[in-house]
Formats: sequence, structure tokens, C-alpha cells
Amino acid sequence: MDSHGQNEQRVVWTVVGTDIGPLLLAATQDGLVNVVFHATDAVRDRTLDRLASRLGTEPVEEPDSPLLAEAIHQVEAYFAGARRDFDLPLDWSLISGFNRQVLRELAAGVPYGSVVGYGDLAGRVGQPRAAQAVGVAMGSNPLPVVVPCHRVVESDGGIGGFGGGLETKRKLLALEGVLPEPLF
Repeated sequence: MDSHGQNEQRVVWTVVGTDIGPLLLAATQDGLVNVVFHATDAVRDRTLDRLASRLGTEPVEEPDSPLLAEAIHQVEAYFAGARRDFDLPLDWSLISGFNRQVLRELAAGVPYGSVVGYGDLAGRVGQPRAAQAVGVAMGSNPLPVVVPCHRVVESDGGIGGFGGGLETKRKLLALEGVLPEPLF
């Protein structure tokens, strides 16, 4: 509690090495709040500044935090091929409205090893003409990998875009058996 008797927001973070490069994981007492690709020093610093601004508190590096322990364990198991689904509390406070609705549907309704088209996902949330808006929602996903925006593809079979880069998307889809492993 702070000096006014209010629960103070706490944000903890760490960087985890994965087959797609370093991922920054950040959590609050409500759950995992952010996953960030390519967590180099510069990306990490920008992310931490943005989180401090959005959440009103300075994130603290705490790799041994109980708030992060299960997320670290599940991310490592996923990349080791030992986990197909994430079962983590998620803090959705960095996203709202239509984007949150789409991402919740994606998390609940598109299982490991499958893909969905942007238009199909739009239809699932009752907005069948909102395929482009679904693309925007995917691009604003604060929890990639855990909320699997890599599983959203173009209806014509194209891979579509991806905030982590197309090579990262291909690797994630290969890990899940949707695409063949890259040869090199």
C-alpha cells in the first residue's frame, strides 16, 4: 500500500532467451502484461519507458519474482516443445475495445497448430467486414506468443504481417507444425 492506503501498481520484468531471440516478459499482480520480441538493450529501454508511462510505475527487473516464475516456465516449455497452451493470468490493461475483444477470441479460440484468417477472426467477433481492423489488433497485441497473433494469416494462404518480423512468424508456425522447418 502507498501512503494513501491505495494498492500501488507493481511491474516486474525479465528477459528470457528463446529460439526466436530474447523476449522481454513483464507482469503485474494481475498477470503477464507484456511480451516483447527482440529485447535488445534499446528495445528493452523503450519498452520499460512505455510501460512506466502507461502503468504509472517504474518497472523493476526481477527475474526471480513469483509474478514472473510461471510465465518464464511456460514460455521455456513452449519453445522446448513441451507445452502447447499457455495457462497464465493475463493483465489486459494495455489494450481495450475491439482490439481486446479480438485478442481474447484469438487466445481462446485458435489452438496450437492451427491458423485463422483475418476475416474469419473478424467474423468470430461479430464484425465480418473488419479484417483490416483485425490486422491492426494483431499489430497492437501486447502479449505476442502467449496470445498467438502468429496464428493469424491471410485468407489466400499468405502468411500476412507480423510485428516480430516474418522470419519470427515462420519460426513460430514451424514450431507448431503449421509450416515446415526452415532449411537455413
